[in-house]
Amino acid sequence: MFIFSSSQNVFSMENLDRESKYMRAKERVGELKKFYAHVWSYIMVMTVLALINYLTNGFSYMWFLWAAFGWGIGVMFHAIGTFNLNPFFGKGWEEKKIKEFMKEEEDEATKWK
Repeated sequence: MFIFSSSQNVFSMENLDRESKYMRAKERVGELKKFYAHVWSYIMVMTVLALINYLTNGFSYMWFLWAAFGWGIGVMFHAIGTFNLNPFFGKGWEEKKIKEFMKEEEDEATKWK
């Protein structure tokens, strides 16, 4: 969407930047909502499974922990993605690689001139 200044009909970079920031923030809020919904459903389902486990065998064998462990790994990876906790391929790594590739491309362009 393009935004024009009403007084001069000139493209406003400031408004475009503000809109871009808004869209990124909205996307981030959506990611957080999905993560918290995932955690909430994990808690609710594990509570129900633990209750079923208790009512059927009184925790003599806690089979619900297998489901909790498996799904817990999924929640952990979702958290890593949502909060950018990946130490190997995090946001800093991405930025560093982007700059590196841009510099290589610049060097190639000037090399043949």
